[in-house]
Amino acid sequence: MAPPRSPADRFTTKVDTSGPISLVRGVLGPCHQWTGSTNASGYGTFWAGRTVKAHRFAYEQALGPIPDGLDVDHICRTRACVNPAHLRAVTHRENILASTNHVAARAAVTHCPAGHAYDEANTYRAPNGTRKCRACKRDRTRAVRAQERDTQLVPVELIHPRTITTERQAA
Repeated sequence: MAPPRSPADRFTTKVDTSGPISLVRGVLGPCHQWTGSTNASGYGTFWAGRTVKAHRFAYEQALGPIPDGLDVDHICRTRACVNPAHLRAVTHRENILASTNHVAARAAVTHCPAGHAYDEANTYRAPNGTRKCRACKRDRTRAVRAQERDTQLVPVELIHPRTITTERQAA
């Protein structure tokens, strides 16, 4: 009976080093495609005493432990890639903003739909964490208050409607 292989030996048998070249600028070399099992999101999974993500295992084997509080980001944007040259340790915020998801798309927006800049003076955070434009909020509030004033100032009917007819007859 053959001795059990180490996790690192088993890992290398599940990597195809002749993967595609990344289309992202500045990413050198081909992606090392994970040929083992993947999770529902497309990330490779690997058993190393417990189930770990394959790209995290590759990073730790090549570059050492992942610093606390950091994620491993795929520079090549390919989730099944385990090439250590295509991986970097970044904060969760940097990882999210580097992607192409809706969060990153919204963060890249610099002006509100009306064209006001999202800057320090003109932006506030709503309770749900989204950015809001102070100028647009001010304009909406003014419009609502003006409409409320207009509805409160209804035309008043004269107490003596005959006064109008007598004034017309006098003219």
